[in-house]
This record gives sequence, structure tokens and C-alpha cells, in this order.
Amino acid sequence: MNIINISQGVCRKPEWRMAEPVDFNLSAGEHIAIVGPNGAGKSMLVDIITSAHPLLMRDVEYGFDGLASDNIKYITFKDSYGDSDANYYLQQRWNQYDIDKETPTVGEQLEMAYALTGDDTEERRTFRDHLYEMFHLEPLLDKYVVMISSGELRKLQLTKVLLTNPKVLIMDNPFVGLDKNTREQLRSLLLMLSAPLPPKGEDNHSSRLQIILVLSREDEIPDFITHVVPVRDMKVYPKVEREAFITSLPSVSPKGEPIAFPLASASHSPAQSATVFGATAPNSPSPVVKLNNVAIRYGERTILKELSLTINQGERWALSGENGAGKSTLLSLVCADNPQGYACDIELFGKKRGTGETIWDIKRHIGYVSPEMHRAYHYNVPAIRIVASGLKDSIGLYVRPTEEEYEVCREWMKVFRVEQFADRPFLSLSSGEQRLILLARAFVKSPDLLILDEPLHGLDTIRRREVRDIINRYSLLPGKTLIMVTHYEEELPESITHKIYLKRQ
Repeated sequence: MNIINISQGVCRKPEWRMAEPVDFNLSAGEHIAIVGPNGAGKSMLVDIITSAHPLLMRDVEYGFDGLASDNIKYITFKDSYGDSDANYYLQQRWNQYDIDKETPTVGEQLEMAYALTGDDTEERRTFRDHLYEMFHLEPLLDKYVVMISSGELRKLQLTKVLLTNPKVLIMDNPFVGLDKNTREQLRSLLLMLSAPLPPKGEDNHSSRLQIILVLSREDEIPDFITHVVPVRDMKVYPKVEREAFITSLPSVSPKGEPIAFPLASASHSPAQSATVFGATAPNSPSPVVKLNNVAIRYGERTILKELSLTINQGERWALSGENGAGKSTLLSLVCADNPQGYACDIELFGKKRGTGETIWDIKRHIGYVSPEMHRAYHYNVPAIRIVASGLKDSIGLYVRPTEEEYEVCREWMKVFRVEQFADRPFLSLSSGEQRLILLARAFVKSPDLLILDEPLHGLDTIRRREVRDIINRYSLLPGKTLIMVTHYEEELPESITHKIYLKRQ
């Protein structure tokens, strides 16, 4: 029995069309992984599957009654990091008192999702309680959505969708932003949901839920997946069995030649670095970040408790911890985005916070990328302007760069192999391509301190390795300091010298 069938599908609008007519089929009992490199057309295919991009002369055939939107639920990368909430701004998460009191809490959103079906059986309540316990949602129920971490946001979006009892669940990079334990819990949950139900009559292939995963990482195809649909160069290739696809994967992906780093931009010269860091002798490193018994609280919830930390010039730190443990909060203090920093004993670049410095004095020496930043960038301007905003330490670009500065931007876009997108609107790019643009923005002024919060999110296998190599080589340059957050140990560059693990309070 066909659950979803597309035969020689061509989208009505030319800008939605794949390179070839699309053939796609999901049969009863199947669970599919759509895989391919960044910009291959995976999200475009999902838009066709869900009828978000209607077809010319024909419709997608569904094997269920009712609207596709009621039966198929799609959790996208942008649900957590994109432009779906255009009023969100980067520092809003740290400014609790700057939130509209009509903004729903986590608990209110979950209650609305649970009530949608009108089904309140004991089995469904038990399932809801299981989700809350597994994803540690109870402590979040009274929090505003804009206040939770990127990993917690992913858990919220997934729980909301599961509570609506869809027939088909499509998830874009579902393991992105989740710590190791939560990834394993999610795999176990999806395995349970995808398992065949007890046979009824002649149909012994049905399951509680059919799952389609959209994956950039080919090494994250779960065991419950039965088939794989490769997508490359805006072409949808025939469905193959999971085992056959895994066997066909090359053991080592091709590696390109490293690209030389551009010189520092005119607006941020090496001389400026020297005035901040002082002597650069290896035996007498200068502190870049110094926190003394720092505590951050929101209401009755403690995020950071009596944290002391010193990061010296030239050191390369790996920051890890559970979802909601305070990793991004710690980085917000270093980046001068958190107003509670003024009430803490913090020194940045040798100067105590609150002694006359501006946030721009701090930011001009920092290159930064994070899920929160990705979420805040809802400006549909040419990608090169996004990169150029890194020279001005702003989210939007309010000062016209010089041609020399634009040339530096182009050079860094070449380093990340995204120079072809210079004139493309930012929001027209795939989430992985957007992340590469934001990485070029973080590096564009050759910063002294590089802060990378889960920088490889949404990148395919080859791009992850390339970016990891760029981070490693850059962090080894004289006088450079690195703080990197990741939930994957293998993503850390070899240059790491120190590690710190935060536990949820």
C-alpha cells in the first residue's frame, strides 16, 4: 500500500523545480532517510512531499484520508534556528524582562499541541508523560520559549509534533543540538514508534508512525530506517535499501587542498590585537577571559553556580555539557550579550566588566557563531552582506563596507567554498549553506578570540571535515584563542588544549 506517491512530479513554479522530474514512493511499513550534501535539494524534495510546493498538472497521491497537513508533520531546521520567529533578536534570550508577557511558555505550547486531537486517553497521557520525562521538560514548563537553549528547543518542537499523533513524521537533522544521552534516547523513542503494530487482519505491516529523516550526516542513519533516498545536484535518485546504501559508502571521502587564509582586514589590524593582549611571549600568556565565582540565575532557576574559569591567550578550549547546562549562557557573558555580566566578577581582555568599556570594545576582538545567531538572522539580503556584518559586529549591516572590506569578505567566502553565493539572498540558501556563510562572518576580521558554538550543525560529511580543518589551522596561528562547543567529540580539532564540562544545575 502506498502512503505517499509522486510520479514524474514537476513543481508549478520554476524556482521550486528540481533538475529532473521527481519520483518518490513511501510504502506501508517503510521508514526513509533522505540524504545528500548541503544544497543538494533535500528540503525542496520535502516541500514537494508535503505539498508545500504544489505540482504541475497533478497532485501528490496520499494513502490516507484528510489533509496532508493534518497527517504529515515536518520539523525543520528553521523551527529551531531560522526565520520562523521574525521578532526574535540575538540578545533576547538573556533579557528576560524584555519579553512580551503574552508570549507562550513551554508548558502552554505543549498543552495546546496535546489538546489539538481532543484525545485524552490513559495511553496518550502515559505517552505524554514519557516524553516529558525523557526530554527533561518538567523544569522548562514555566519558561518562555525564547529563554530555552537550542537543544531544549529541539526537544520542545519534537514533543509538540509527537503529541499531535501524525501518521508520517518528517524530521530535518533530528539529532542536531542534542547531547549524547538525548540522542540515544531519541533513537530509542523513534525505534519504538516505528515498530510494527500487532497484526490486524491481513495488514501486518502498519506501525504507529512512519518516519522520514532528512540527514546531512550519512553516519547518523538509524537502524530502524528501511530505505534511503539519495539527493544530489537537485536530482532525486531511486530508493535503495539501507544496508545496500551503507555498504556502498566510500570509507574515506575525498579531501581538497587547504586554502590560504586572507590577511587581516583593514578594520582589524594585528596592531590592535597587540594593544589588547600585551606581550605575546609563550611563557607569559595574558588572560583573555577570567570569571571569578560567577553565578547566573533567572527567577528561582540557577544556570551557572560559582563558576571560576581563566582562559589565556593562545589556549584552545572545548566546552561541553548537557542540554540546558549553561554553555550558551557562559558564552553570552564572554560576548557581552548577557546584562547579568555587569553584576559578576568578570575580566575580558584584561579589563574588568563595568569599568567604562563598551560592548563594542569587547566584540571587535571576537568572532562568533552559534545556533542563537543563526536563529536571529532573518534578513533576506545578499550573503556577502551577512559576511560583511561581521566586520561591524552587528546582526544587520548598517554601514556600507568599503570595496577593500568586501574583497576580504570574498576571500573568506572562498575559504569556506561559498563564494558562488555572494549575491544570493541569505534565506534562499539551505540551512547548511547559511551556516557556512555565518562561519565566514565569524572569521572575516581575523579575530583574536574565536567562539564557535556548535559550528558544524547541519553540515554534510565533507563540509564538516573541511570546516574542522579550517578551525584547527586558524586556532594554531600566533596569538589566537579558541572556545568551541560541540556535542560530538570527533568534531573537535586536534589543536584543543583544555576541556570543561558543565552539568545542569
